[in-house]
Amino acid sequence: MTPGPRNLITDIAGLRVGNDQDETLKSGTTVLTADAPFVTSCAVMGGAPGSRETDLLDPDKTAPAVDALVLSGGSAFGLAAADGAMAALRAEGRGFAVGPARVPLVPAAIIFDLVNGGAKDWAENPYPALGHRAYAAADVGFEIGSHGAGTGALTAMQKGGLGSASLVLESGLTVGALVAVNPMGSVTTPGERHFWAAPYEIGAEFGGLGPDPRGGLGAMTASRKSALIGGVAGANTTIAVVATDAALSKAQAKRMAVAAHDGIGRAILPAHSPVDGDLIFAAATGARPLGDPVGELAQIGHAAALCLARAIARGVFAATPRDGDALPCYST
Repeated sequence: MTPGPRNLITDIAGLRVGNDQDETLKSGTTVLTADAPFVTSCAVMGGAPGSRETDLLDPDKTAPAVDALVLSGGSAFGLAAADGAMAALRAEGRGFAVGPARVPLVPAAIIFDLVNGGAKDWAENPYPALGHRAYAAADVGFEIGSHGAGTGALTAMQKGGLGSASLVLESGLTVGALVAVNPMGSVTTPGERHFWAAPYEIGAEFGGLGPDPRGGLGAMTASRKSALIGGVAGANTTIAVVATDAALSKAQAKRMAVAAHDGIGRAILPAHSPVDGDLIFAAATGARPLGDPVGELAQIGHAAALCLARAIARGVFAATPRDGDALPCYST
């Protein structure tokens, strides 16, 4: 398995990603969309999720596909970013047909970034406009790090960010991940040089330092983020999309999302806590049929977890400093 040409989720043909952010707000939104509706499911393993329209993604629900997925800052306010993306999709005539009506389906998930030092005293919710502009910006090339939903993200010890990575399997299938990294836990081992995800790094995509050679690294350490916000619980969450060009059913996409959560566990310590809302969407464009539904689905899930672990580290590695930052960047 090797990364695709961009090492982004958009190495999957037909997918596009757009970002928009407000540096004064220290928050932003990321939208993933495609040339046509795509099969989607999700899996939640955090104890404090914030989401919209995820029930319709269960395999037993009627909606066959969605038009876009939104990852956003802003906690519950950020769920309104999906309104902006929906408006843009409606203007294009897209959406689930119900008689003469069309309803764009745009599930969303959010991170909590309301105490990161940005100006949160808005009179009107800014997230619908962020969602609209992020959708309009969607393209095969996009920035990672301190952009989109990763703009105001914080890990336990340093700035978080927006990350992405891809893999092309020997079968020719492509798998990718897109993630907003804002966990309670740390993405680096004690001392903040080595990433927990280092065993899965390809080349020097997040610095090339390799795994921490020390043992006994599992103990939780003091968190700068927790100290910054006075010990307030819940200012966290890692949210992601994993995707493939395989033709998957909603049930198979659900299994892909479940398997991909291993990537969070490999890249963040601790993961899936009571105060994280860890949620993963799984998307399938359906361009390539599965030859071996069991074996290839297992490989897709494994690749999704690897991509997500790498994307988490890449998002933090790519974060860049801004005025008024609450925490330092990994690179500084």
